[in-house]
Amino acid sequence: MSGAVAERSVVVEKLELLRTRAAIRSVDVANMLGTTPRTVSRWNQGHASPRPGKEILLADLEYIVERLAEFYSDPRTARAWLYSRHRYFDGLRPADLVREGRAQEVLEAIHAMADPGHT
Repeated sequence: MSGAVAERSVVVEKLELLRTRAAIRSVDVANMLGTTPRTVSRWNQGHASPRPGKEILLADLEYIVERLAEFYSDPRTARAWLYSRHRYFDGLRPADLVREGRAQEVLEAIHAMADPGHT
């Protein structure tokens, strides 16, 4: 398997995981990663690959969604969590934080959900 094909399949798998575990569509990925839906479509079709910065954000988003799946079995609920304003983030949305490169803050909130006694 060539490197391009292997990379494409990894990106496609990430996009599929986002769709199945958090009802995140290509347009949502584009918004959170600061790119266009057309670009995400090209990734999904294997016509392009994410640049390193976008690839890191995509991996962060995938990990966030995997963690959310531990709490929410319904993908729509996980999606709603990502797009809702939260007091924990001073009224900001986790999806906006991901777009700003602040995925670590989102992960810390998810960790706090898993361990409410954690400070």
